[in-house]
Amino acid sequence: MTYLLPSIRLWLITFAVCVVGYSALVLGFAQAVTPYRANGSIIAVDGRAVGSALIAQNFTSDRYFWPRPSAADYDGMGAMGSNLSPTSTKLAERAAETVSRLGASTDKPLPADLVAASGGGLDPHISLAGAFYQVDRVANAREIDSATLRQIVRDAAQAPGGIFAPEPIVNVLQLNLALDRLER
Repeated sequence: MTYLLPSIRLWLITFAVCVVGYSALVLGFAQAVTPYRANGSIIAVDGRAVGSALIAQNFTSDRYFWPRPSAADYDGMGAMGSNLSPTSTKLAERAAETVSRLGASTDKPLPADLVAASGGGLDPHISLAGAFYQVDRVANAREIDSATLRQIVRDAAQAPGGIFAPEPIVNVLQLNLALDRLER
């Protein structure tokens, strides 16, 4: 009993410093240095939030570029990998359905990122090859010239890793919003 009150005081001080103080310090620093990212990288159109640049959304219309598959069903609260082994029949069935839906063949092989989910299941980016693979489908659905659409994809590509990861990637939501702006 003699140690109870000092223990509670120590717990309260530790809680105040490690939980409240540290969290406030990190949040304050993030708000000061990178407020857009600290607030979730929310993308707004006409003052209305349409998504985050950090979390994938499921686009299914042929008029839009499609993201990678998601083990979390594109739910930001359930970020996860599938934990299915390479020998899983469920994984093989999902991959076969994706390959069929995207019209892959030996003449037109599908980029791996369009078949495999990312580790967290919510990666908002696809490879440049993955975007180019979808150009013909989107161009036909939107009745846009394929060459024009390829240029829009190139303009949307970024290499966030610089010289350390020079492979360009494309944010699917931002690319699809650029397509919608064309029709305005």
